[in-house]
Amino acid sequence: MHTNVAGLGFGDEGKGATVDWLCSVGGRTGRGVAGVVRFNGGGQAAHNVVTEDRHHTFRQFGSGTLAGVQTFLSRRHLLDVGLLGVEAATLERLGVADPLALVTVDPAALLVTPVHVAANRARERARGAGRNGSTGLGIGEATFYAGATSLGLRAGEAFGDTVCHQDAAGLAPRAVDALDPRRLVSRLDDLARFYAPLTSDFPSITAMAQLVLEFGRAVRIGDPLAEWVRRGEVVFEGAQGALLDENVGFHPHTTWSTTLPGPARRLLERVTSDPAEVVGVTRTFHTRHGAGPFPSEDPDLDVGERHNSDGEFQGSFRVGRLDRGLLSYGIRAANPDWLAVTHADVALPVVDSGEPEVPGDDLAARSALTARLADARVEEVAGTALEVLEATGIPLLVTSDGPAREKRTTCAA
Repeated sequence: MHTNVAGLGFGDEGKGATVDWLCSVGGRTGRGVAGVVRFNGGGQAAHNVVTEDRHHTFRQFGSGTLAGVQTFLSRRHLLDVGLLGVEAATLERLGVADPLALVTVDPAALLVTPVHVAANRARERARGAGRNGSTGLGIGEATFYAGATSLGLRAGEAFGDTVCHQDAAGLAPRAVDALDPRRLVSRLDDLARFYAPLTSDFPSITAMAQLVLEFGRAVRIGDPLAEWVRRGEVVFEGAQGALLDENVGFHPHTTWSTTLPGPARRLLERVTSDPAEVVGVTRTFHTRHGAGPFPSEDPDLDVGERHNSDGEFQGSFRVGRLDRGLLSYGIRAANPDWLAVTHADVALPVVDSGEPEVPGDDLAARSALTARLADARVEEVAGTALEVLEATGIPLLVTSDGPAREKRTTCAA
């Protein structure tokens, strides 16, 4: 039995804390967690873990690291080697010995470079008041460039809703390129030329290549999944939440990745027929970082948030009451077997904006859904957040009364 941890909201639900708790108690089976797989997202997915004497915001490492558990960054995880190095140094200061020795990276994982970051920020600044809510860390830009180059798009053609400003040539840099300096430099050179009309605010090709080559010497590049499933439980750590998913989220305020459990399930199916049950994580209230519709938002709510703040590109950290309609939508999208509930000590009324209809595949239908949600009104419903969650019929696995690991209460095994 393996575990797939997925957020049911707009992110920041407590997925990292749930993964840390699972690793610290030996997993749901008690036979130990062999490793944590970050199967989507990238450095923008900040997962806070608090223990009795330590706090760390995980971005590239799996959230089981403080419990001594290894990390696998899958081919769907977008890797920023600069952020990885900074995070490794922070973990060393927290007492984790040689953190990079705990990391294995899939050879096909896309690299997020300073070129992607600069381009992402240039585009977002150009949107002015109509910003999408990007974190400004280049995640979407790396996905766009990989899609544009793989399809060989010409100037004026679009991947998603982003238009190529010139022909897309070459191939996107990936983790395996850290093992081949000549190929790495060639791909970085193609990347820089493609974005030259948009921005030149990035280091030299030589400096970027040197950083990637150092990364290639410090971590393992491969796939440990087959070995891990023989040794113990594997925990798949999702990034962001169901309501930000690229296919069912509210366009254009979404991520460039699938936040639902499907990709993790398919990774596991490549090496075993063992099942992976989904743990859906939610707070007892809703939050949202940055732009986008949020029917239950209440700027006057004070929930004592300590580990999330506003960002220049992502925007403000917003809070609202638990919205039964959006909760139901997230549950329908992620289809969890269990629930993990954080902030169970916060007692706020529950509201309902009505459950949105699942949009069609085209961007116009999803944009129309966003417009409808922006105009939605909420009504207060009876019952506490825990009562509403219990009424879903999905069993509770764990609840927490605070951010720290020791505040978690096991409900079922």
